[in-house]
Amino acid sequence: MSESEVISRRKALSLMGLVAAFSLAAAPTVLTVSDAEAETVGMERRHERREHRRERRHERREHRRERRHERREHRD
Repeated sequence: MSESEVISRRKALSLMGLVAAFSLAAAPTVLTVSDAEAETVGMERRHERREHRRERRHERREHRRERRHERREHRD
């Protein structure tokens, strides 16, 4: 074997090692990005539901106040 063949094998192995290391490091990052997008959509939906609940609760409370006020006026 000549010295040039040994160097190319080393370069090839080191390149394969770098590719393997990069793929292992990149895979969780890609998965995390996908999860983050789904989580954002879920968070938006949850926020909308909470907002709708707050609005309904506010309306119920307003109606209760109005009815209570009307009952008190009729008593006097």
